[in-house]
Formats: sequence, structure tokens, C-alpha cells
Amino acid sequence: MQKKLLLGLLRSRRGIIGVTIIAFLLVLSAVAPLIIPIESYFRWNDPDYWINNPKTVAPFWTNFFGPKEFEHLSLDKNDAKVSSESSEGTRVDNYTFQVDMQADSFPDDMMFLYSVKYGDIPPVLQIDINRPDNNTFTIYYSSLPPTNNINTSFSDRIFSTNENIKESLKQYESLFNYSISGLEPQVVIFSDTNKPNVLKGMYQISERFYLFDNYSSVEDAGLILGGKVFGIMGTDDLRRDLAVGIIWGTPIALFIGLTVSIFSIAIGLIYGVIAGYRGKRTDETMMRVNDIFYALPTLPLLILLSITFGRSIFLIIGFILIFSWMGTAKVIRSIAMQIRNYQYVEAAKLMGQSDLMVIFKHIVPQLLPLTFASIAIAVPAAILAEAALSFIGLGDPSLPTWGQILHDANTADAASRGIWWWIIPPGLMIALTGLAFFLIGNTLDAIANPLRNKNK
Repeated sequence: MQKKLLLGLLRSRRGIIGVTIIAFLLVLSAVAPLIIPIESYFRWNDPDYWINNPKTVAPFWTNFFGPKEFEHLSLDKNDAKVSSESSEGTRVDNYTFQVDMQADSFPDDMMFLYSVKYGDIPPVLQIDINRPDNNTFTIYYSSLPPTNNINTSFSDRIFSTNENIKESLKQYESLFNYSISGLEPQVVIFSDTNKPNVLKGMYQISERFYLFDNYSSVEDAGLILGGKVFGIMGTDDLRRDLAVGIIWGTPIALFIGLTVSIFSIAIGLIYGVIAGYRGKRTDETMMRVNDIFYALPTLPLLILLSITFGRSIFLIIGFILIFSWMGTAKVIRSIAMQIRNYQYVEAAKLMGQSDLMVIFKHIVPQLLPLTFASIAIAVPAAILAEAALSFIGLGDPSLPTWGQILHDANTADAASRGIWWWIIPPGLMIALTGLAFFLIGNTLDAIANPLRNKNK
């Protein structure tokens, strides 16, 4: 029967589409820890982790459908060309970053990152910009704070709004054929001298460290140019890369959906088989209990349980599981009532086999194909239940689930602000996953449902 199910699934157009989507989701879940730093999962809600990303910007591919906005650029010392030279006891370490400016808009901001270890004599930092028009701007020159301890590490960020940078740029005002007064430093740095447009071409941006003793060393250097577009899916108000959240949300969604569906279908299967096989008072009592659970308002009770007992992902799975087995139990019970009258079941009872043996050896195996279909159909409901709880703020806030991303977007009024990239991707992933399991479940149900086959 299992072979029949597999062959029937692969011969069905709907089944092939569903299997293809599930295969894609499984591959995405498997490669997530390989292509994304695991730290991003645990620090999803830590603003410091995402500080180098731009705030609330669109995906980079939106540049294909309009003016080419500057794409956010974050470079570290591994991206720099490093050189070092010594003269009269002074060592100069130079970190040069190349920036190919081809955008139609200016960067939103500019940051220089560095970390230096030094002793009694503080190093001096000089920042130079070599432009495509062969003009060189020295925009920063200052010593680092003094210290009394040897091998003290000092880390800092220099923003383009730094007064030292603003004052340094004034000496180059005569190069421009228009007034640069009031312009942001990053605009002046990347402007054409003849007109207030972006000067396109290759820029050489250097961080030059003057070190005066053998204790001094440059630990890190970096450059960040804030852009208006970034990544495959953009960023949110907390600067989080939404592509990272969507990818991490995939294994979480599959875990929730499969865990709830497998356990709920297993409970419903056993419950329904026992009720249908035993019949009479046992059946009546068990079905009344089933009806009570069936009549309970699911979402209000899920909300109440989440508020009372907590919002851990495992608690949420347990809560959803409580309200997910009743429908399966009803269907299985009706089929079990028919199977118990089959001749091979009657023969087993006449041979003295116990009720437990009859149920698990002769009835349950007949229902397994239908159970597989039911599991596939139940997965979307579990994923939607978790997404609904997360959307109203009762999901596990520590995890980057699709529902939690939608909740954050709703809290930030993303729809009214036009931040569509914060809303559409997680919504599409929920819909796509639900569609895949629905197609597979319906295909398997059409193959395995005994009642449907009998009616045919």
C-alpha cells in the first residue's frame, strides 16, 4: 500500500507540485545552519547584533524597477588592502577600502570602525578619501584617547556627522562650483564638483594608523556606507535582515507543523479506533468527550493558556495539540466501525485474540494510508495556529517565526508605512507551506481513503 501511495503521489500533478515545494523547504531548513551564522538565530531580538545593517530598507532587487539606489555596504578588515611601513620609530598601518560608486543616490550615512591596542602613547588615526576625479580629501585626523595601561584595547565608531569631519571638508569648498554649505558630509564626499550629483567611479577610502611603540597594533578596521536597499528581503525597524528570519522560520514552521500533526493524528487514530471497535457505552462515552473538546472555542482558549502558562514554543505545541485530534477521531471511529465487521476481524476474535491485538494487528494497519494523508492535511492548520498566536503577540518572542515577523510588522504599522517587504514574504511562506501539504494530503487521501475508493 505504501508503494501505491508513493507512485500515486508522483503520478499526480498536484502531488508533484506539493513534493517539490516540500523538498525546497527541507533543503532550506538543512542548509540554514550552513549558510547563516547560528548566532543570528539566538540573537534575533538583540539590536546590537544587527547594528551594522541599515534601518527599514527595501530589497536590493528593487533597483531593477526604478532609480538605482545606493546599496548598503559593510566592509571589514578582510575586505581591505593592508600595507605597513616604518620610519624613525613610527609604524604606519594603512587599511584601504575600494568602493565602486555606480548608484544614482548618495549613501544615507557613513561610519568608520576601528579597534586598536596600545600603551602609553596613543596612536593617531587619519582618514583619506581618494576620489575618481583624482582629488584626495583628508577628512579626519586625531589621536586616540590616552591610557595608562599597556595593551589596552580601544574600539570606536566615527560617524560622518563627526564635527572633525565637517570641519575638515570645509577646506575643500573651493573645489566645488556650487555651495556645499548645509550638505551632509557623505553627500559632499561623493558629489561631483561641477554639479550636485553623484560622482560615479572607484573611490579609495583609507584608514591610516600612526603607531608610536611596539605595544601598539591594529585589531580591526571597517567601513560602513548606509544604503537605501539591502539584502534579498530588506530589513525591518530593528535593522534585522528579514531573509535571515524567513530562512530560520522554515525549520521552525516544519517542526511545529509536523510535530502537532503527527501526535494529534496518532491520538485521534487510537482514540477513534478504540471507540469504533468497542462500540456501545465505550463509544458513547468517548464520543461525548470528543464532542465537548470539539465544541470548545479554540483560539480564545489558546490565548488564555498562553497568557497563563507561558509562551515557550513547546508549550504552544502542546496547547495546539490539545485541540487538534477530535476531527481525526471522528473520521477514524466511523471507519473502524465498518472494519470491525469484516470477516478477517471476526475470525481473529473467534481465534481468541485479545481486543488490543485485533486493534493494532488488523485494524490500525488498514488505516495507516489514510493516516498519512491526514498528517499532511493537518500540518497547515498547526502552522496557521502558531502564526495566529504569534501575530497577536502570544507566540514565543525569542524565535524568528513567520508569525512573529508578521506581529512585529503589524506593531510597527508596516502596512500603512508601505513597508511591503516586511509583510509579504512571511505571509507567502505560510501560504506556500500550507499549499504544499494540502496538495500532498488531498492526493494521498484520494488514493487511500477506503470510503472514497468504495464509492468509486
